[in-house]
Amino acid sequence: MHKAPAIACGPGRGQTLGLSSPVSCLMIRTIRSLLLLTGLFAAAAAAQPQLAEITWPDGWQVQALEPETAPEPALETAPSEAPAKVSRQRAVKNDENGDTILVMELTMTQVEAGHVVNLQGVLLEMRKSIQKDFFQGGYQSVCNKIHPATLSRLAALETTCTITQNGRHVLSQTLVAAVEADKAYVFSYAGQADAYAASQKEIQALRESLKL
Repeated sequence: MHKAPAIACGPGRGQTLGLSSPVSCLMIRTIRSLLLLTGLFAAAAAAQPQLAEITWPDGWQVQALEPETAPEPALETAPSEAPAKVSRQRAVKNDENGDTILVMELTMTQVEAGHVVNLQGVLLEMRKSIQKDFFQGGYQSVCNKIHPATLSRLAALETTCTITQNGRHVLSQTLVAAVEADKAYVFSYAGQADAYAASQKEIQALRESLKL
């Protein structure tokens, strides 16, 4: 499995570097939303979560990501509670020219045992944040209704957004969220419209094979 360099994402890049840059920057925007998400967990544990076991599809390049610390929770918590630790695993798929056409990422946050997570509310906040980012970048987005799904062996919630520019479908992104005891997972994948549609079987196979 090849190691891919980290993706640079700055203001205006998506407007000048073609579709591969919006796809890559899309996931960077999603990460910002995921960090907001972990703040919404409120009662997050400070321990660093172990990485899930992922067998990435052939031809995907794994990116090395540094562990993140979630921002302070939006809800008040006890002063002794530390910010949540977030583990992230990401892989990208490039075309024959080396341009990124698909990105997949799994984010896992340690949550205090017994804390009830409002998964639908968290996913709604993530979706709103992503749609706002696209709007500010000159794109339009429409997301389907949040609905039940599965992530590996876990019951999950899922939503998919279609992103257009001047009426043309350019990108699609799916967010899947699940909670198990003391861990919360978000699996996000995005890509150019054609590549996203053509890769659904291998993405679904990866989702089912995750060892969380």
